[in-house]
Amino acid sequence: MKHGFIKVAVATPKVTVADCRANLSEMLRLHAEAEQAKVALLVYPELSVTGYTCGDLFFSNTLISAAERTCSEFLERTKNSPIISIIGLPLVVNDKIYNCGAICQKGQILGVVPKTFLPNHGEFYEGRHFASYTGKTVEIRCCGQTVPFGTRQLFACTSLPLFRFGVELCEDLWAPIPPSTELCRGGALVIANLAASGEAVGKDDYRRMLVCSQSARSICGYLLANCGDGESTTDLVFGGHALIAERGTLLAEKKPFSEEGLLVTELDLERLEQARRRSTTLSPTPDPELHTTYFDMAVTDTVLTRLIDPHPFIPADPAERAARCEAILTIQAKGLAQRIVKAYAKKCVIGISGGLDSCLAMLVAVRAMDLLGRSHTDVLGVTMPCFGTTERTKSNAELLCAELGAELRCVAIGASVKQHFSDIGQEESNRNVVYENAQARERTQVLMDIANMEGGIVVGTGDLSELALGWATYNGDHMSMYGVNADVPKTLIRHMVLHCADMAKAEKPTLARVLRDIVDTPVSPELLPADAGGNIAQKTEDLVGPYELHDFYIYHTLRHGYTPEKLYRMARLAFAGAYDDATLLKWLNNFLRRFFAQQFKRSCLPDGPKVGSVGLSPRGDWRMPSDASAAEWLRCTEEKETK
Repeated sequence: MKHGFIKVAVATPKVTVADCRANLSEMLRLHAEAEQAKVALLVYPELSVTGYTCGDLFFSNTLISAAERTCSEFLERTKNSPIISIIGLPLVVNDKIYNCGAICQKGQILGVVPKTFLPNHGEFYEGRHFASYTGKTVEIRCCGQTVPFGTRQLFACTSLPLFRFGVELCEDLWAPIPPSTELCRGGALVIANLAASGEAVGKDDYRRMLVCSQSARSICGYLLANCGDGESTTDLVFGGHALIAERGTLLAEKKPFSEEGLLVTELDLERLEQARRRSTTLSPTPDPELHTTYFDMAVTDTVLTRLIDPHPFIPADPAERAARCEAILTIQAKGLAQRIVKAYAKKCVIGISGGLDSCLAMLVAVRAMDLLGRSHTDVLGVTMPCFGTTERTKSNAELLCAELGAELRCVAIGASVKQHFSDIGQEESNRNVVYENAQARERTQVLMDIANMEGGIVVGTGDLSELALGWATYNGDHMSMYGVNADVPKTLIRHMVLHCADMAKAEKPTLARVLRDIVDTPVSPELLPADAGGNIAQKTEDLVGPYELHDFYIYHTLRHGYTPEKLYRMARLAFAGAYDDATLLKWLNNFLRRFFAQQFKRSCLPDGPKVGSVGLSPRGDWRMPSDASAAEWLRCTEEKETK
């Protein structure tokens, strides 16, 4: 439960209709498995004590009494367990039968939640047996205990304040305004649903959509436990479809007609809390009728089994990845096309280096011209060789422009930079920051002046990863008139260029080959002379660290507000076997230092299109003072390093 993680489980027991003792045995078996797995919250299906398909047997006092006795025995058998178990049973209150979920822990019933919306159409006839409850929370007697009864109940952990959950039952989720909506507005971060949803063609897709969309709208974790094997098949077949979602993402699923058992994963409550803090649509609404019951649970270090994606910006599925690349290219091209029109630009001027970022900017620019019905020659690529330019990158820049049909212009800047060195008293042999930045600023001056000559705009090439690290020369490559890559991380740019290569391979094999070679070229600003073999000597990732690590840190810092300790923990899991702990800490420390120190560069960024959920625009996603201190964040990593 440290770092906001809690282990949760959905149970699918094998049911024996109307045999409470047999069902108890199954429920206890799964409870024992949950204890072994260190589960904190365990949800059983609707009417799990009796079975859902008992029909008119629900009118029988024999079954009703057996259900309550079984609940009592369940409490006795699990009284030494800290697990929160939510079981389903019928209860009689004021001479009416209610379809309920009982929240149990350490031999106590924390509360009983009745079903609000009863399906009484088609194959369902719950209104025949059960009553709907919409009243205030009251006290009832159940299993020899006085317990709260009602739909407006919140259950909160005293030792882990983020662990706050509410309960609804099956059809409640199908309602126009599910009870869980108000429960989440009242503070619940987790919703448990005890369900009995029969299978039909396409219903599993609809059920999955409902669970994911409700968890997204309400910014919560959502657990749905569904009846399965053993329920009567007189009219319906139940598949035991189990789902666990978190803010729109399906974390775990047991598909219909899988074997009975547990579906186990972890919810990240800190992630949900951060999202709630940022949301202005899910506003907390104090509900004077919301009854809160507190419980306690030891805080332990939850073992994580959920996927920690090392590349959160990049979909693992090839088809989804291709679709994302195409969508981003479209957004970039549309944004640039608008800027071209509004600026009355005759040309798009791009500093083309033969590297990834300028390559993507060129690909976007020609797409923008296609959208405007203009010639690719209205894209002007300017290659500006200097001290560190290699034949490989220069050749790729030239081939790229030729294959795309863009205009190419070569402006060698070596002499200009040397003159500048002479003017300011910089020794050419001194390979310091002045030596490097003078080249970057000269290139930007050339691009700006050519854009003026051509009546055009300079299209920026810098990406999200570089902006986060401040890996850009202030008023050099940091500046442009429209930065098309400003919202795209380096790791994703590789795949976008590869996507374009795949699209081109049939009709333009030379273009595809060039694009692939650009992807294979080490990332470098090429501001220091090449090695003796003419190869790139200055490799960015050797200096600032692997971009896959930085993009991981960027994503979870900006998207979820994770602490450095949590970032480190997740990185250890995500990159297990790829990097040792010392390396992960080194580059995490470096990321934090650079991210804070380089904010001043981001405070005056050019316009650029937003393409995803993580961005650094000073006008939108990220507003931070340029002189903020990183001390509190760095203390966390330094403490790890000393241990």
